[in-house]
Amino acid sequence: MTFRIHAALTAVLLASVAAPASAEQVFNRIASFPVASNLPADKDKLATTSAEIITASEDGKTLIYSDSPLGAIGFIDITDPKAPKALGALSLDGEPTSVAAVGSKVFAAVNTSESYAKPSGKLNVVDIASKKIEATCDLGGQPDSIAISTDKTFAAIAIENERDEDVNDGAIPQMPAGDLVIVSLKDGAADCDSIKHVTLTGLAGVAPEDPESEFVAINDAGEIALTLQENNEIVIIDGRTAAVKGHFSAGTTTVEGVDTRSEGALTFTGKVENVAREPDAVKWLDNDRLVVANEGDWKGGSRGFTIFDKSGKILYEAGSSFEHEIARIGHFPDKRAKSKGVEPEGLEAATFGASKYFFVLSERASIVGVYKDTGAEPELTQLLPSGVSPEGAVAIPGRNLLATANEVDLGEDGGVRSHVMIYEYAEGEKAYPTLVSKDQDGKIIGWGAMSALAGDPEKEGILYAANDSFYGMQPSIFTIDTTKTPAEITGVLRVTRQGQPAQKLDIEGLATDGKGGFWLASEGDTSKLVPHALYNVDKKGEIKTEIALPAELLAGETRFGFEGVTTVGSGDDLTLWMAIQREWKDDPKGTVKLVSYKPKSKEWGAVRYPLEKADAGWVGLSEITAHGDHVYIVERDNQIGDNARLKKLYRVAIADLKPVKLGGELPLVKKEEVHDFIPDLKATNGYVLDKLEGFTFDKSGKAFAVTDNDGVDDSSGETLFFPVEMKATN
Repeated sequence: MTFRIHAALTAVLLASVAAPASAEQVFNRIASFPVASNLPADKDKLATTSAEIITASEDGKTLIYSDSPLGAIGFIDITDPKAPKALGALSLDGEPTSVAAVGSKVFAAVNTSESYAKPSGKLNVVDIASKKIEATCDLGGQPDSIAISTDKTFAAIAIENERDEDVNDGAIPQMPAGDLVIVSLKDGAADCDSIKHVTLTGLAGVAPEDPESEFVAINDAGEIALTLQENNEIVIIDGRTAAVKGHFSAGTTTVEGVDTRSEGALTFTGKVENVAREPDAVKWLDNDRLVVANEGDWKGGSRGFTIFDKSGKILYEAGSSFEHEIARIGHFPDKRAKSKGVEPEGLEAATFGASKYFFVLSERASIVGVYKDTGAEPELTQLLPSGVSPEGAVAIPGRNLLATANEVDLGEDGGVRSHVMIYEYAEGEKAYPTLVSKDQDGKIIGWGAMSALAGDPEKEGILYAANDSFYGMQPSIFTIDTTKTPAEITGVLRVTRQGQPAQKLDIEGLATDGKGGFWLASEGDTSKLVPHALYNVDKKGEIKTEIALPAELLAGETRFGFEGVTTVGSGDDLTLWMAIQREWKDDPKGTVKLVSYKPKSKEWGAVRYPLEKADAGWVGLSEITAHGDHVYIVERDNQIGDNARLKKLYRVAIADLKPVKLGGELPLVKKEEVHDFIPDLKATNGYVLDKLEGFTFDKSGKAFAVTDNDGVDDSSGETLFFPVEMKATN
């Protein structure tokens, strides 16, 4: 008996040592699928595509999304969710607006309208395996959202009959009115003869004669929640009897501490008063509570979300909290500040393990907010990076997966394509964000468009970053503490001229000056009256010295100027070295200048640097920083996603930097490759970002890099800030 007790105790102790404490369950992106991979062979490879609303097959192994520009629905094989495969697209002879899967079928709502005044639409029932249309129902109007009841006995389709925004400034009423369609299902098949139209006129306080049905959701009791977005109304309908059980206004709210001006600065001091919520998506949290995303459309949009009970009582109002958290991770879209801010649009809700979650999709910030549903005030647990403009999401709890459909395709402009993003719920660490800001004096430090990095010469782990001309009314230098995870912006220094925000700057290079201040390299653009120049600012951010480029250098200028500045030497021997991004008019093809300037003697000089050849687009320099016996230079192409080929770090020996007076024959330096950034840029399983623009070392010699998110303008807003592990060099 004694042996058995000791043996049992030993087993328990061994188990307690061997099994670590349970790790946190988190969502992390595991794959990105470019929708253009599903383009038919006869289509131009740059034809616009889009992933808008997304659903999943019952076994969770196939994703199906609506692609309005293509007039099709697309299919993705996620048998291995980390390696999604294209399964092609099915043309539906119209504009698919929404999809929902049931059994082995997917239902696609399709807009076939001749005009806004003569709306029409159909419901296509498609076999997922064969991708063949098996049935078609006439919906009698232009459909938007579709949902399937949990018992699979009926489908509900919002018939929007959308307004023409060019008529009467988009004001409603604009007839014909929208309604709701309910169609019975049997064994996954739609009974077109069973269609019921639910009349919704006379309910809303706003344009009651013209209900604008937007989004539907169905709870376990078979009750349909329907948003009338422009009418600012929510309607509850019995899905089995088609009777309206109740309705209520989404109401108005006042949102404080938000940025309301698109002025090239991030200032969260504004106020939006008594604004209509105008909800888009709706999801049931249980049979009594529902959450709506207050995107706004006509007059409203309160930048957050609201939880109601089905009688219309407000249980929780997000206010500005969602937008504030987005700003702290650098995703606030300043160009949308004067409109509807981050615009929460899509929603999903599901239970993963023992936890109930709902997911809020920000269309303009390209972020998914992950909220734990506590039954009271929800808990924000994560902010996930998405593609550009997430429109729809689908949870697959049985496989611990979440997928988002991101609608914007910028391929024709050389930008990123529309993507479907896939996330997994598993034990681990949160991979994103990689950089956050800490409030300063109770105020949010908004940030974005990071264009340069520099290390603090005295403090290990402390770096400085600068923003570029996207924030032309708020040029700033940020302090970053890299010892935190994620790295943390702990302070900000505004760059000023005579006490006012310094204008006509495009800071692309940053270096400390040894006196508590900084050297700035500004990339000029003569067409915008922005000069190519160097600036020295003091520890308060005030510009003390402005150094114009000499005529000999400017004679060959283009708008692609300085993209970095670093210091070599000290005192009277101090030399500034700047990298020019691309070839100027007087450069031999395939070379760019590294330019030198001695502040003491005011001497200018230069050498030539050999560029790699571009597979597509152009190749140029993005950063220069001195460390030890070398200067390190970021060289990259301007390609994004699958087209990206060159994002590398090279170095040049300082001993070989022997500048020649401008106007003469410049020597060509030799370079050595020391790091390929593309694996780093793939680490969060998104597409490869194009603008790697900052690189530096801290006092201890640790290397770091950062990407520029373009101020969340035609961009997903992602910023990747990461340590760089370079290969050993002699």
